[in-house]
Order: sequence, then structure tokens, then C-alpha cells
Amino acid sequence: MALITIKTFDNPIDAHLLKSKLESEDIVCYLFDEHTVSMNPLYNITIGGIKLKINEFDLEKARIVYDSIHDTPYTDDGGNAVTCPKCESTDLFTEYDTRRGVAAFFSSLIAFFFLVVPFYSKKMFKCKKCGEEFKRS
Repeated sequence: MALITIKTFDNPIDAHLLKSKLESEDIVCYLFDEHTVSMNPLYNITIGGIKLKINEFDLEKARIVYDSIHDTPYTDDGGNAVTCPKCESTDLFTEYDTRRGVAAFFSSLIAFFFLVVPFYSKKMFKCKKCGEEFKRS
């Protein structure tokens, strides 16, 4: 019985959300390197993130569950699907870090010269089809 990594994460919250969903479908899951990344997030890149592993024989069942989650459109507080204002697509990146705008420019400039300040970014939606970025509501 071999364990295979089905997804890696950079934070434990997202890892536990998918783990909980898979376990609710009777798929046994294991998280590797969760505590290391939680204690020191800078190790995330070095160790390859938090790894969600399953038994090899559960792979097809896990793919079906994961695809059903991935294909569900993001909804607003009213339960309506969020759509791109430009092309009306629901195929979106939901946690897109944008670096557009004046604040992002100056943050990048300061970080470049002094290597002190992290780059400024904010969470936006980004359409996978047309590339339009728009604010989260």
C-alpha cells in the first residue's frame, strides 16, 4: 500500500478543508509537514509545502471529489455565482494576488532598493479566460 501526494498547500487551513471533505467521502488522508510549515512558514518553499497524501487505491475516488469541488463556481453572500464583469465567465482564480496600482508600485520600488518591505498585494478575482482582474465583494 503506497501513499501518494494529491495536493500540496502553503497553509494548513486549506489543507484541512480538503482533508475534511475527502474524509467525509470515506477516503483516508494524511497531512505531512503541516506542523513544520505552521511553526515557520519560511520553510514552506524548502520542504515543498504541506502535502496531502492518500492511499493509492483511493486515487480515482479522490479525483472525482476534488474535481467536483474545483468545478463548483465561487458564490457571493447571496448564493449567486461570481462572474467576470468582462466576459461573464465563472472560471476564476479566487485568491489572486494583484500587484497593480500606486501602492503596489511604491512597495515594489522600496522592496527592490532596500529589501526591507514585502511587496504589497491584495486579493482579487482574476478571470481564467480573459485575464480581467476585479475586486472581491
